[in-house]
Amino acid sequence: MNLVLRCYSVLDQMASSALISDSEPWKDLKGHVEEVNKTHLRDLMNDVNRCQAMMVEFDGMVLDYSRQCATLETMGKLIKLAEAAGLKDKINRMFAGEHINSTEDRSVLHVALRAPKDAAIQSDGKNVVPDVWEVLNKIQKFSETIRSGSWVGATGKPLKDVVAVGIGGSFLGPLFVHTALQTDPEAVEAARGRRLHFLANVDPIDVARSIAGLNPETTLVVVVSKTFTTAETMLNARTLREWISSSLGPDAVAKHMVAVSTNLTLVEKFGIDPKNAFAFWDWVGGRYSVCSAVGVLPLSLQYGFSLVEKFLKGASSIDQHFHSTPLEKNIPVLLGLLSVWNVSFLGYPARAILPYSQALEKLAPHIQQVSMESNGKGVSIDGVPLPFEAGEIDFGEPGTNGQHSFYQLIHQGRIIPCDFIGIVKSQQPVYLKGELVSNHDELMSNFFAQPDALAYGKTPEQLQKENVAPHLIPHKTFSGNRPSLSLLLPSLNAYNIGQLLAIYEHRIAVEGFVWGINSFDQWGVELGKSLATQVRKQLHASRTEGKPVDGFNFSTKTLMTKYLQASSDIPAELPTLLPKI
Repeated sequence: MNLVLRCYSVLDQMASSALISDSEPWKDLKGHVEEVNKTHLRDLMNDVNRCQAMMVEFDGMVLDYSRQCATLETMGKLIKLAEAAGLKDKINRMFAGEHINSTEDRSVLHVALRAPKDAAIQSDGKNVVPDVWEVLNKIQKFSETIRSGSWVGATGKPLKDVVAVGIGGSFLGPLFVHTALQTDPEAVEAARGRRLHFLANVDPIDVARSIAGLNPETTLVVVVSKTFTTAETMLNARTLREWISSSLGPDAVAKHMVAVSTNLTLVEKFGIDPKNAFAFWDWVGGRYSVCSAVGVLPLSLQYGFSLVEKFLKGASSIDQHFHSTPLEKNIPVLLGLLSVWNVSFLGYPARAILPYSQALEKLAPHIQQVSMESNGKGVSIDGVPLPFEAGEIDFGEPGTNGQHSFYQLIHQGRIIPCDFIGIVKSQQPVYLKGELVSNHDELMSNFFAQPDALAYGKTPEQLQKENVAPHLIPHKTFSGNRPSLSLLLPSLNAYNIGQLLAIYEHRIAVEGFVWGINSFDQWGVELGKSLATQVRKQLHASRTEGKPVDGFNFSTKTLMTKYLQASSDIPAELPTLLPKI
């Protein structure tokens, strides 16, 4: 009997280690590429039925993916690929709190962070939603106490400035949301008289910029570190603690610093009252944590909890859409499948994120982390090396700035699939009497024109009809057939910002689910950190004891030695020196 069970176990393991590239739908799509390569978007866009079928509407937003290099047959084959990958089951397992992050043995439940109070989402047999709302209620109460002036600093002054100290997901997500909200009329009114700053980089220049013009008497510091051991964050936190205590005395720290952490022992040892620590959980990955206290606390201090709650509701609306909508009309699913198609079949590894809204200037940097840290993997979730490319290279810039930067390459150089994001109603409309169109219409003229320019291009024949000089025709020819998609949002308020965030989060998960990788661990960031520990010890020994650089390769040894020689003015015993800006 035991032998039979062991045989079944081996068979199960072999089945779970199967790569999606071995499946028939994958092979079918590989063969289909040649057929698609014979088409051109100039022709595909003439098929009205195809274009209609490639538009999806949900909650006032419109996704148009008709400018992808794909036919309706392609989409049918991609749906079959999703079914072969068990996509729906994987989505259900995520929402059910199963430990789909198998390498860290954790649930993946950022959806619980924005779930309604009456929802039930399980992790290890426990409904985690009440715990989430316990923290949210604590944030609401605390932020109202700060914003109302009931809580004052060590000298009796209200705290008007907040510095959020964190790195990676503890920084990029909250910064994206903050930047997007800054010009929203409701948010502007809610934030009147207040300022929110972020300190992420361990570079002392970032410290100097973050506290420039700030008064410790009116500043609250939020230290974001789950373990309270993140090297960069804790050095920055100690720096700001010194900035506060050197001005106001060490007892002021408890009045001017709070924490987002689960390590209450280290929080208290640092000098922060554990009562002013806001928890989050190991089922929240850093890059997916903006809807936890990581983002909700600093954002509520700046804008008030009621506005931030609208952001959470927007994200939750997409969670529900993602969980319940059939694959064929599911916006994150369609976006994820198209990314898999572009990367693994058409061979386009990059993606340009092009929001036609300056308020979304920090969207691309945030999605860079969510996408590239999640899906930058070379092995399957079972540790099998991938025989295909996975992961996307993400970059972007708001339109129309990007048009005057890198669009040249997108139009006439490498083929880079593009996400165009447009907003119907501007946060800050401007009209000028006598102008042909409003400022926002001018912006949106480019939003509508660029995808068509990429799709259609311009032929030598068209240029000849325009009497372009023959020697310039090759330079002015645009090949076209360059894929893009357009997402049109009705407005850009807190609710829509939450929706946009969740769309990208789930899109990235879909890609990982189909590729068969673990999108929720990040072992790739560990090696460099461990090597930096060795370097740190060497720098300390060289500075304090004059020890020569040893134990490194010739290149690193040479550079470190030159660095130490050129910076020998740094004292062996470091005194306290704070930025002078």
